[in-house]
Parts: sequence; structure tokens; C-alpha cells
Amino acid sequence: MVDLSHNDFTGLLPTEFFQNLKALKEEVGYDSEYFSYSVNLTIKYLELEFTKTVHMPIFTCVDLSDNGFHGEIPKVVGELRLVLALNLSHNSLTGPIPPSFGNLAARESLDLSFNKLSGRIPSQLTNLTFLEVLRFWNNNLVGPIPQGKQFDTFENDSYQGNLGLCGLPLSKECSNDERSQQAQDEEDNGNGIAFFWKVAMMGYGCGMVLGISIAYIVFTTGRPWWLVRMIERDLQNKVSSWFGKKRK
Repeated sequence: MVDLSHNDFTGLLPTEFFQNLKALKEEVGYDSEYFSYSVNLTIKYLELEFTKTVHMPIFTCVDLSDNGFHGEIPKVVGELRLVLALNLSHNSLTGPIPPSFGNLAARESLDLSFNKLSGRIPSQLTNLTFLEVLRFWNNNLVGPIPQGKQFDTFENDSYQGNLGLCGLPLSKECSNDERSQQAQDEEDNGNGIAFFWKVAMMGYGCGMVLGISIAYIVFTTGRPWWLVRMIERDLQNKVSSWFGKKRK
């Protein structure tokens, strides 16, 4: 547990601090009530690897609430996959909620209330299927609330104080423009692989069309003499080289 709440810390959230929480980022191999992880240590100019087995943690938490932090939330926070509870409330954080928060699959509690966060709620947060507590109170969030999975279980009080939000479970309906933008965002976020395959198929189709075109030209105009000459020269060079080696 990292609890630095109710202090007078100011400035930006320290990116290096979150980067160094390696035990909360790396996947570990669980075995019953124990889990093991590897540690690399440099001793007398020799780098040694040790495997350590310890009791499985019951609860992991990072609490930086009630301070004076400002600026945007570092994207690296989205790499803390093993943190069950994250509390950044009661600060002066600005900017959007990082979409990388959707990688925090083990997250059970997320409190970003009483900040100055803006923009839309990332649709990637619907991937947090273990999320039980969600508090976005008193921010400047706008647009439709993501739907599906765990988000369908949260009530109005998770979003209070954000006048720009719309859609269920709020009574405020979204405009057609907001709905279409949300659908576009979800399509962009969920169809990365599909987009890759579309590009691949386009390349395959172009190659097939080019191949058919070349074949058509060959059959309608006769042998492509430039290609025949190039192959003949190549064969002659290889035969000459082979005979030269035999003579030696």
C-alpha cells in the first residue's frame, strides 16, 4: 500500500515514481497462496538474478488523495495492472482521463473525484470488469457515458457534478451528434485489428490485380523479350562461373 494522502504535496504527479512501482506493473506467476518474481541485482560488477517467493498480496492500493497535485495524469499510471484501488481525488488534476486506464484489468476501485478533469470518459474503461467503486464526482467531464459490462451497474452518484455528461444512468439525454461521436470512438477503439486486416486485404487485392494485368499483357503481346534476355544473361553467368570453377 502506498498512502500519501492528506498532505501538502504540490506540483505534477511524479512520472518516475509510478515507473519505479515495478512490482505493481509486472505480471507474476501465482501458485496457491504464494507468488514468485525475479529480481536482478548487480553485485561486484556481476548481474545476478534471484527468484523470490512471497505470500500473495490480498490488497494493493495507491492513494495520493487530498493533496495539491496539478497537471495531467501520466499515462504510465495505466501500467499499474496489479493495483486494485487507485485514489487521486481532491487534487487539481486537469486534462483527460488516460485511455490506458482500460489496461487496469484488476482494478476494483477508481476515485478521480474533485479534480478538474475534462473531456470524455474513455470507452476503454468498460474493460474493467472487476470495478466495484467508481467516482468521477465534480469534474468537467462531457459527452456520453460509456455503456456495457461493469458500467451498466453504476448509478447516478458515480457521475454527479459533471454537467456535461449525458446518457444512462443520468436523466439527461445525449444529442444525435454526441451519440454518433461516441459510436465512432468505440468503433475506432475496438476495430484496430479489423483495420489491420482491411489494409492487408487491400494490399493483397492490389497485388492480385497487378499480377493479372501483367499476365494479360504477356499472353496478348507474346513473350516479354526484356524478361527473357535478363533470365538468359543470368543463366549464362551462372554456367560460366560453374565451368570456371571446374577448370580450376
